[in-house]
Amino acid sequence: MTLTSAAFDPLDLAQRLIACPSVTPATGSVFACLESMLAPLGFAVDRFVSGEAPDGPVENLLAVRQNGPGPHFAFAGHLDVVPPGDGWGSDPFEPEVRGDLLYGRGAVDMKGSIACFVAAVAREKDLPGTISLIITGDEEGPAVHGTLALMDRMAERGVKPDLCLVGEPTSVNRLGDMVKIGRRGSVNMWIMVEGAQGHVAYPHLADNPIPRLIRILSAIEAVELDQGTDWFQPSNIEITDITVGNPATNVIPARASARLSIRFNDQHSGASLVERISAIVEAEGGTLEAKISGEPFLTAPGDFSTLISAAIHDATGIVTELSTTGGTSDARFLSRLCPVVEFGLCNATMHKLDEAVAIADLETLTTIYASILARVAQASSATA
Repeated sequence: MTLTSAAFDPLDLAQRLIACPSVTPATGSVFACLESMLAPLGFAVDRFVSGEAPDGPVENLLAVRQNGPGPHFAFAGHLDVVPPGDGWGSDPFEPEVRGDLLYGRGAVDMKGSIACFVAAVAREKDLPGTISLIITGDEEGPAVHGTLALMDRMAERGVKPDLCLVGEPTSVNRLGDMVKIGRRGSVNMWIMVEGAQGHVAYPHLADNPIPRLIRILSAIEAVELDQGTDWFQPSNIEITDITVGNPATNVIPARASARLSIRFNDQHSGASLVERISAIVEAEGGTLEAKISGEPFLTAPGDFSTLISAAIHDATGIVTELSTTGGTSDARFLSRLCPVVEFGLCNATMHKLDEAVAIADLETLTTIYASILARVAQASSATA
């Protein structure tokens, strides 16, 4: 069976991956399935498990194929999926073709794009240089033992790509209409204000923490972090929870708490925002805990994004939009290694019931990925 046979048809590959349940954190059969696809293509596959409960164990896969001198191009993604939920029209882990669509959890986020990249490599099997796949089972979860662990493994082995494409579903209305060249950072904060419980008729014998929490939140709401930049929308602070936990109508509570989420552009760092909000909280006698999920990154428009845009245009006729909108992805980690751009399938059904991908999009995305691989190799040859 040749490398261009039906064994490397993106629809078939996607179906095989979807058929392996892999709710985050993922381990096991889905990684064995991907390894079975990559081994015939000449990849050396390194699978390893990282972490323990509650955030693990997580399986990760690093596959590397070297074909002489040339650029090192990496494709990054994840095999874990979010829980499917109830109410699907078919079993979410039994891929089903209905009409022009393939249904199944992970069809677009992001087993479909992984299948397309594998199929693309099969079509461009003789390209010079190095191709690697950086695949985690912990992107949809805490992301503690996934891509970060892979990056440690890569450092140990001296694996360092020149360019990286993350196959997240970035397209909005049509395949190819949007490519991500950056992402905002994310930090969550927990505010606690302690008081003293007492009877509402004797407030002088108690200390109500709620007015102080209200003043804190009012001051935070008045903060304007910035007005955006050329490539990033304005940073925003959102109050996501307020908790007192007081079932009694005649009791002043002992404590009150709130939670914030801040998505921020490259005018800030997670640490600077924690320091700024801490000052507001501490002025009212409260305490703050914070978790920085990721820092912002930007791969400035240039040769890499131009190359990807050209591959998209040739296959679809679309002039793609370069964007930094949306949530975080593992590109926030990989951007430390090399220029990173995200591009994949349409995201309209990701994380939803009856997640589905257009079968035609699987073929088109494979064509685009293959074109990107060829263009990267040609660009390297031209500058050698």
